[in-house]
Amino acid sequence: LEIFNQDILNLEKKITIFHAKLIKDLNITEDTIVGFHGQTIYHNPDEKISQQLGNGRLLHQLTNRNIVFNFRKNDILNGGQGAPLTPVFHHLICLQNKIRLPVCILNIGGISNITIIKDEENLSKLISKDIGPGNCLIDSWVRKNSEKNFDKDGLLALSGKRDEIIFEQAQELYSNRNNKNKLSFDTNDFDISFIRGLNLEDGAATLTDFTASIISEELFLSLKDIKNFQNILVCGGGRKNKLLIKKIKKNLSSNINFKLIDDFKINGDFVESQAFAFLAVRSFLQLPISFPNTTNCKVPCTGGEIVRL
Repeated sequence: LEIFNQDILNLEKKITIFHAKLIKDLNITEDTIVGFHGQTIYHNPDEKISQQLGNGRLLHQLTNRNIVFNFRKNDILNGGQGAPLTPVFHHLICLQNKIRLPVCILNIGGISNITIIKDEENLSKLISKDIGPGNCLIDSWVRKNSEKNFDKDGLLALSGKRDEIIFEQAQELYSNRNNKNKLSFDTNDFDISFIRGLNLEDGAATLTDFTASIISEELFLSLKDIKNFQNILVCGGGRKNKLLIKKIKKNLSSNINFKLIDDFKINGDFVESQAFAFLAVRSFLQLPISFPNTTNCKVPCTGGEIVRL
C-alpha cells in the first residue's frame, strides 16, 4: 500500500477535490481548522499501516485552510491500534449533555466499537475497543445479492428466517477465530462466505442475528464488572437498523437502559464527523486524542499531520 497505483491516486485526488468544494461551499473563515479523515481502505496496526484516501496537502492548497489529517499515524507509531479515536469526543458530549455516568457508548459502523466512560475528569480512565462486525457483514451480503446498498430498517432480515445450523457454526467459528485477541478490526477481517447458498432474506436474517449475538456478548463481557452500570447509548449508522437494535437489546439484561444517542438530543448522524473536527482542534493544540486504555498506545498521543497556513 506504500506505492499506490495510478487508479488509487486518481481516486484519492477526486475525493480530495470533492472535499475542497464542500469546504468552499461552507464559506468558513480562513483561520478555521479542518479535520480531514479521508476514506479508510486498509487498516492493519500489526503492520503499522492505516491507510486513508485523501491528500491533506492538496486539500490545503485547494482551500488555503489549516488541515489536520492522517489522524491514526502517531498512535500506531506509538504502539497503538490507531482506533477507536472517538472516545475523547464521546466523553465530551456526555459531560455537555449531563449524561449520567458510568455509561457505554456503542458505535455501530462497519465495525462496532465501544467507549466506557466512568470518570468526569480523567481522560486516561476512558476505556475503548473494537468489539467485532457492525454493518459490514449485512451490507456486504445485501450488495452482493441485490441492487441495494444496505438492509433499510432491517426489513430484508425481518422477512427472512435464520438458518440455525449456519448460525451455530458461525458462532463456533467466531469464538475459535485466530484474531480473537485483536484490539481493532478492519472490515476485511470478516467475510460472508459461511452463508453462501442462502437466499437474500434468509442470509440477511442469519447475518443480523449473528452480528447481534457478537455485539451483545462483547457488551456483556466488557460491562459485567462495572459497578452501578445501567446505560448504553447507541450511535453510528447501524442504529438505524431497527431489527439489529431490537435483537441486541433482547439479548441484554433487562436492567440495562438501551437507548439511541438521539434520545439525548444528540444527532447520531453527525457524531463521527463532529468527533474528527474536535480531534483536529486537539491535535492543532498538541493535546492527546488517544490513550493507553483506548487504543493500547504506550503513552497518550496527539493526532497526525498538520498543514498550517
